[in-house]
Amino acid sequence: MKKYDTIVFDFDGTLLDTLKDLTGSVNFVLNKYGFPGRNIDEIRKFVGNGVEQLIELSIPEGLNNDKYEECLVDFRNHYSENMENNTDSYEGINEMLEQLSKEGYKIGVASNKFDKALKELNKSYFGEYIKVAIGQSENIRKKPAPDIVFKVLQELGSTVDKAIYVGDSEVDVKTAKNSGLTCVGVTWGFRDEEVLQREGADYIIDKPLQLLKLIGL
Repeated sequence: MKKYDTIVFDFDGTLLDTLKDLTGSVNFVLNKYGFPGRNIDEIRKFVGNGVEQLIELSIPEGLNNDKYEECLVDFRNHYSENMENNTDSYEGINEMLEQLSKEGYKIGVASNKFDKALKELNKSYFGEYIKVAIGQSENIRKKPAPDIVFKVLQELGSTVDKAIYVGDSEVDVKTAKNSGLTCVGVTWGFRDEEVLQREGADYIIDKPLQLLKLIGL
């Protein structure tokens, strides 16, 4: 895989373990409106498709709940103030990014996390290595549409034929396919290996440093 010079990563569940803080903010909202709480395994299944779907799946009756919009706003506000309470990079991630950076790889993030939170977290945890991180916003279609990936590649000055995509979920495999990128699925995130296999990931790795070997470093 030495022909590649660009790696586009998913964020939550791939580079950063955000699950505890996401669960905390969801339950803050649910408690505020008197709705039943959710456990971390439920939230694990709900994330990946953006904040709107996370709230839709978390509250009773989803989009039909007349408090949906208020819950969405409250979640964004609470999470923005509490998103680094129990969040950290996965073991081996920083070492992997350091090596990729030393070898001159272009590194970007394409995420369905709302853009403001993504950029703040990326700067806090990976700002030394990742300069281009694009999340969900009103003017761009979310994954699995390829738009965010294409925008990342454009800002990195790279092209589809020079890039691979790394992520942890079915959304990521579909995103890679829709973008025309080779997909590397990771098993340490929010989905099981079976999901990645079923969706057709080109490669599956169990530890971040295995990516270096896969691309020939």
